[in-house]
Amino acid sequence: MSDSATEKRFGSFAEFYPFYLGEHSNSTCRRLHFIGTSIGFVLIVMAIVTRNPMLILYGLLQGYAFAWVGHFFFEHNRPATFKYPFYSFIGDWRMWADMWRGKVGF
Repeated sequence: MSDSATEKRFGSFAEFYPFYLGEHSNSTCRRLHFIGTSIGFVLIVMAIVTRNPMLILYGLLQGYAFAWVGHFFFEHNRPATFKYPFYSFIGDWRMWADMWRGKVGF
């Protein structure tokens, strides 16, 4: 059976988010996500303030670089971004916010 035939389909982000959190059970991976997303956020804000759109690209690259290091070296799984890019992007920001609020551990 092909990989796409066994791929889980999510009907909504609410269905996807518990899966996403399960893919981030390692605390170092979550911390790296948090750091990368925070740097990305700062760079996106700087892009708006300075009207430099290249900083948006740098922000995205920073966010993904930290996250992928977390997955490949600590979580030892393949980032959900490869199968669920839209939900994963939203999931990263949701997990970041949940970490700020203390709903997801560091």
